[in-house]
Amino acid sequence: MPGLKHEKLCLAPVAGVDEAGRGPLAGPVVAAAVILPARGVPRGIDDSKKLPATERARLHDRLMGCAQVGIGIVEAEEIDRLNIYWATMKAMTLAVEALIENGGCAPGHVLVDGNRLPRWSHAATALVGGDAISLSIAAASIVAKHTRDTIMIAHAEAYPHYGWHSNKGYGAPGHLRALREHGPSPLHRRSFAPVAQAELPLSMPNESFSSHP
Repeated sequence: MPGLKHEKLCLAPVAGVDEAGRGPLAGPVVAAAVILPARGVPRGIDDSKKLPATERARLHDRLMGCAQVGIGIVEAEEIDRLNIYWATMKAMTLAVEALIENGGCAPGHVLVDGNRLPRWSHAATALVGGDAISLSIAAASIVAKHTRDTIMIAHAEAYPHYGWHSNKGYGAPGHLRALREHGPSPLHRRSFAPVAQAELPLSMPNESFSSHP
């Protein structure tokens, strides 16, 4: 279980940062930055990948009520323009900027999940597997994952072919089959190979994706 070992080595307040959505074929990449409260940290915080959706939703709501939180979102069009690595770095930067704006002060140190840091001026440490060892990063992983899943479920109403309510934009078999049959939507990442390969010719059938949710 993640703990506060790394946070205790850093200048307070310490923000944990993580992202969700590097691998999907559609939708945004979302990052969250979280400063946990000194008291009353919700129980059960863990790497978001280890938690069921209902538990992530519960912890997300608790964290939004007791922690300082910032969220950064980079949409598919910008992912295509920057590439997914730099889009992820931008989402993390936006998350910390939002955290500062919401909380009114900069973190003393930032712990980031992974092995790379954004190009920023904040004192920061990259922790490989950080969501499994740092409570702040695990909290950020929950907020980022729940936020992105909520976005994709909402988009699934407008683009029902792709099954985003269950696959959240990842390359599940049903999603790939829908890409081949219907082509990509405006929310797909056209720089990703499966999407580029599924592009329909200009003479598309009447069923198009001109409407945007």
